Amino acid sequence: MKITGGCHCGKIKYQAEINPDNVVICHCTDCQILSGSAFRSVVFSEHDAFTLLTGEPKVYVKIGDSGNKREQTFCLNCGSPLYSTSVGDSPKQYGIRLGTVNQRNQIAPQRQKWIRSSQDWTQELCSLPS
Repeated sequence: MKITGGCHCGKIKYQAEINPDNVVICHCTDCQILSGSAFRSVVFSEHDAFTLLTGEPKVYVKIGDSGNKREQTFCLNCGSPLYSTSVGDSPKQYGIRLGTVNQRNQIAPQRQKWIRSSQDWTQELCSLPS
């Protein structure tokens, strides 16, 4: 599936090919902090299927508990988190932040990970009044 997206202010835009069956919700504490929310939704694109169309994101390198380094990218102007990827020149897989995807309503998460770090109240969201 072809997707397009970008940051909130519009300075950074991208396009990518993704597999809509490979969309996850991550509850790890890094994703909670880096997203400013209780979890982060991510869709993946391979290195040759992701293209920045405009702008240049700021890169922050996060070192995980495992020692692995991961580039976290965001718009320097509006702060929108855009994607993460590996550090270095090896072929990259991009973890695109679902909230930045224009077609996000067409792409539903298929699994959750790091549930043990999830906030207890996230399991009760369906019972909240709306």
